[in-house]
Amino acid sequence: MDCIHLTGIRCYGYTGYLQEEQVLGQWFEVDLRLWLDISKAAKTDAIEDTIDYRSVISLVQDLVKTSKFSLVERLATTIADSILASSDRVVQVQVVLSKPAAPIPDFGGKISIELTRTKCNT
Repeated sequence: MDCIHLTGIRCYGYTGYLQEEQVLGQWFEVDLRLWLDISKAAKTDAIEDTIDYRSVISLVQDLVKTSKFSLVERLATTIADSILASSDRVVQVQVVLSKPAAPIPDFGGKISIELTRTKCNT
């Protein structure tokens, strides 16, 4: 199975446990790995035989910008589920959702959630 990486999707959103996070917002970064068969696209050189990266990036940006969840776990899961639902080609997705400036006193690191979801064959 082939894998496409989309990294550094940066957008401003309103997900967070603290009320201030849902009002003031903060920056999020999303990295994706999309598993799909790209062999046909490699032969035809046609975008309709693969996934249009622009649509995936736009989907992620819209979800981050408009969602107001308490937990980043829910936002990351929503992103994964939405990608799988919107594409008949992607069979598995990995989402790494990061808060580069989490509002935690004396903490200068970043917090990331990493999850992998696979499309059900039902």
